[in-house]
Amino acid sequence: MPQRSDDNAPHPVATPNGRGRRLFVALGWLCVSLGVIGAFVPLMPTTVFLLIAAWAFARSSPKWHTWLREHARFGEAVRAWEEHHAMPRRAKRIAFAALAASYAFTAFMFGPLSWAAIIGGVCIAAVALYIAHIPVLQPTAKQAVRG
Repeated sequence: MPQRSDDNAPHPVATPNGRGRRLFVALGWLCVSLGVIGAFVPLMPTTVFLLIAAWAFARSSPKWHTWLREHARFGEAVRAWEEHHAMPRRAKRIAFAALAASYAFTAFMFGPLSWAAIIGGVCIAAVALYIAHIPVLQPTAKQAVRG
């Protein structure tokens, strides 16, 4: 009789060998670099790149995955997503503000009725709806993430 898997149990991640592993490590470091740049450049995302980096490192390098999860500046967001599929309230506010600023900049540069502003606005609205549906990391869960 097949064993029933527990939905809460961590699922093992297949680690590619050789070239595939190096590609995942390279993708991880590319995304870490873009995330760090995004921390300093307005309107460029940070967290999404770090989450992609964590995903790539989880498939290629336990050492770098652990390093990113334990990073003093970026680790909390990565752990919150991996463990709870949630975002801290502050991160959601920052994301919404960045999306609004991005749309405002596009509308100012190209005009509010331009194709760039319309297409950008639709994309930004879709991202905002996705972010709105992500649960907020509760304080008790936040303490467990730090643990």
